[in-house]
Amino acid sequence: MRVLIRGGLVVDPGQGIEARRQVLIENGRLVDLVDPGQEGEYASAERVIEAAGCLVTPGLIDLHVHLREPGQEYKETIASGTAAAAAGGFTAVAAMPNTNPVNDDRAVTEFILGRAREAGPTRVWPVAAMTKGSRGEELTEYADLAEAGARAVSDDGRWVSNSKVMRRVLEYAQVFGLTAISHAEDPSLSSGGLMNEGRTATALGLAGHPAAAEEIAVFRDVKLAELTGAPVHIAHVSTAGAVEIIRRAKKSGLKVTAETAPHYFHLTEEAIQGYRTEAKVNPPLRTAADVAAIRAALSEGVLEAIATDHAPHSSIEKDLEFDQASFGIVGLETALALSLELVRDKVLTLSRMVAALSLAPARILNVPGGVLKKGRPVDLTIIDPGQSWVCDPARFKSKGRYTPFAGRNMTGRAVLTMAQGRVTHDLTSL
Repeated sequence: MRVLIRGGLVVDPGQGIEARRQVLIENGRLVDLVDPGQEGEYASAERVIEAAGCLVTPGLIDLHVHLREPGQEYKETIASGTAAAAAGGFTAVAAMPNTNPVNDDRAVTEFILGRAREAGPTRVWPVAAMTKGSRGEELTEYADLAEAGARAVSDDGRWVSNSKVMRRVLEYAQVFGLTAISHAEDPSLSSGGLMNEGRTATALGLAGHPAAAEEIAVFRDVKLAELTGAPVHIAHVSTAGAVEIIRRAKKSGLKVTAETAPHYFHLTEEAIQGYRTEAKVNPPLRTAADVAAIRAALSEGVLEAIATDHAPHSSIEKDLEFDQASFGIVGLETALALSLELVRDKVLTLSRMVAALSLAPARILNVPGGVLKKGRPVDLTIIDPGQSWVCDPARFKSKGRYTPFAGRNMTGRAVLTMAQGRVTHDLTSL
């Protein structure tokens, strides 16, 4: 089957393209990107998708999601999570290992990949645990996990506080081609914290989680990257201090990459007012100064990736007193619109935004994608940057409903997502 995507602005930072191109697809593979008027026989393709006024980008990749399966399917399944991903414009996601059981062996990795194949073409890249049971003590079998299909290791939700163990994590991950993703948080400082430590926490009578807990952990992991010569990726950066440590590390030539999430470049700790559990996240929302620093770091490329840290919970975990509620919010279906706000605010260029949501995640995970390459099965996203909609969690594909952005007027959304040559989300015919 031949498909022509006509009239869109192709934004492919990996190839330096930001121009009007006609996208020619045959049997799910990209044939070419051609100038308008050069589509030839594809002008009468079996399907013509009108993309005037839209962006056509490489498929978005989220390098930090929680799909909850196995073990917590009442919160999310791989099928519902990948449906949410497709609706948000994502063609691939990296699934964190804090499932039940923890993804710390071949059997769980293979189970996740099997469920992903059943769910459809959205790619799921398993992230295995760094240590057995994510207890921070004994390394998992990296060779076996890599062979089974894991693409990264992380004890996300926990920091490997033993520096000798973390050194071995970095060394072994590098040997087996696995990305080491650090949840940088010193629990000796953060334990019991419910929100950012400061005046707002004091006024609300809530225990604080100091920025230093993140910054000390980031500094340790950066020094271990320096010691070993191995790469490390820092997850969900939330503080100005952590940004500065990463900036200096990069200037020194260390192999350090980092991500942040939309809630860290849009919201401050004030979103907690009223004890709103839908704004309870870990690391916590910080100050206006931290938000400004995160935005500047995205603009500079110090933080090269935007990830959602999509963490669905049910009412059992969220409709509770603030101190009892679980940390975590959903983000797959709002991340694109919130990232486009940075473009309208002139914080990011279009190319920089697309790179943060597609090219950089592919490079960090060392997985296919991030570029519209001829001859490859097509992963692409068509984005209408001007489409207005209201964030209504009741309409999410995800089972998760808890987001601090509920009721917010959004502008921009994915109108078509194509993963491995198959359409997984389509609003173009509505």
